[in-house]
Amino acid sequence: QVRIAESGGGLVQPGSSLRLSCAVSQFTLNYHAIGWFRQAPGKEREGVACISRSGANTLYADSVKGRFTLSRDKTKNTVYLQMDSMKPDDTAVYYCGARREILTALPTCASDEYTFWGQGTQVTVSS
Repeated sequence: QVRIAESGGGLVQPGSSLRLSCAVSQFTLNYHAIGWFRQAPGKEREGVACISRSGANTLYADSVKGRFTLSRDKTKNTVYLQMDSMKPDDTAVYYCGARREILTALPTCASDEYTFWGQGTQVTVSS
């Protein structure tokens, strides 16, 4: 079973930065791709940034390209989402998901392909 715990959410002003952390159980990153998703009130969950199992490939939603950066540290079993130049539209609950896949697979941010989920962390961007 994969355990996932998100942290780092909070209230920030437009234009600010925030870094989210996704801590996963040991060895998860050896076999799973990881994705960051978000869900705003009244909206469907959307993929924000995803990284392949190999770590060689990342995928970003158009709405966050150039502002958000995904990285991972296998020694800490953690995947990070650095969010810069934040906007009010970034307000949502952010979730981290894990998807077991083959080593050569390309990343996907299709949420229905992810099996394991964390509880989420609230991010609010407001002046």
